[in-house]
Amino acid sequence: MNQMSIRIGIVGISGFGGGEALRLIAGHPSFELVYAAGEGSAGSKLIDHFPGLPEPLAELVIETWSPETLPAIDLLFASLPTGTSAEALARVPNHVKIVDIGGDHRYADGWAYGLADVWPELIRGQSRVANPGCFPAASQLALAPLLANNLIEPANIVIDAKTGISGAGRGGGGGFAYAASNENLVPYGLLQHVHMPEMVTTIERLSGGPATGLVFTPHLVPMTRGILVTLYCRGTTTTHACLDAARSYYAQSTFVRVTDNPPQTKWASGSNLAFVSYAADPARNLVIALGVVDNLGKGAAGQAVQNANLMCGLSETDGLQSMPIWP
Repeated sequence: MNQMSIRIGIVGISGFGGGEALRLIAGHPSFELVYAAGEGSAGSKLIDHFPGLPEPLAELVIETWSPETLPAIDLLFASLPTGTSAEALARVPNHVKIVDIGGDHRYADGWAYGLADVWPELIRGQSRVANPGCFPAASQLALAPLLANNLIEPANIVIDAKTGISGAGRGGGGGFAYAASNENLVPYGLLQHVHMPEMVTTIERLSGGPATGLVFTPHLVPMTRGILVTLYCRGTTTTHACLDAARSYYAQSTFVRVTDNPPQTKWASGSNLAFVSYAADPARNLVIALGVVDNLGKGAAGQAVQNANLMCGLSETDGLQSMPIWP
């Protein structure tokens, strides 16, 4: 495949995840966006939704999504709500690679699970990759070094998560409007969040043990983007041992940063970076792990582009090397 002319399509381009994928692809050295699709936005031009786009991308017309009318593309990003993509993506020709940013194919047969900083070798050369969810991306990156080194018990993990409002998507509904969200903190998805099965499966893959006691509670906070997860685990290890294990585990990773100090959501804003840190008290059998990502970056489109790079035989950092936005 010619690295300078990899033809890309995005489905769901007017949503937050699709729009972030567009932003990253617009600056990618090898990807050329030639197809944009949506539902309510079909028939309009990209510039109608993204006024800062340069030409010729600005004039690209958004088409009605249909696998049967795909142009000649090499790779398709699908950024659709969970539960809406499986049937249609099954009709995409086999020669077109797909990264599903939505939730329909995580741990599905025939799809690689795209936790790119943990299992890059399972993604390289694949034609069907399911992007992790935003909460799993932050949680699993923090947990992976501890689980892989048997520093914590996989069956006793409690995850307290905070997310920005963009995690609900552009079609999140009236409950996420400014007046309802500002000056408010909202827990949701108790006991039955859609990301629970995905995290259970990953914890069990990493540890080889059951994750039967996993507790996960997300909270909506009044900020635009960002995720911070605080994970309470059982283990008699030390803070130093946790930090050392993570630095060794991610020694070859460009995007995961291990920090002595607790991370903040602003550190990752607008980037594909993930920050992890740890605090442990062996006398209390307690390990606290912390993970931070941008929910639209490493939690969605950033990791999707990283996965696409691996699928296409490119450097996984292509198009993803910009610094976070600060402040």
